[in-house]
Amino acid sequence: MNTEIQAIHFKADQKLKDFVDIKLQKLETFYEDIIDAQVFLKIENTSVKENKIVEIKLNAKHNTFIQKETSITFEAATDIALEALKVQLKRHKGKLAEH
Repeated sequence: MNTEIQAIHFKADQKLKDFVDIKLQKLETFYEDIIDAQVFLKIENTSVKENKIVEIKLNAKHNTFIQKETSITFEAATDIALEALKVQLKRHKGKLAEH
């Protein structure tokens, strides 16, 4: 799967990019028709500690899955978003199996 990671208004280090990429690759075990992924990393300018936003867009055959999460760290937000995407992918795969 081709993964594009964009850090908006800051420079993401390679360690963070690698973390996100490795986690995303694991989604292919749940749904093999994923074509590519776009990840947007943003820091919200607020006084709240949970200001790290991760938005993941998965492009699959005939479908797109999007999940946006906010947390204290990018890693935590990534984990939360990927768990939600995993549920979406499993549900979608179940619907396809019904047809």
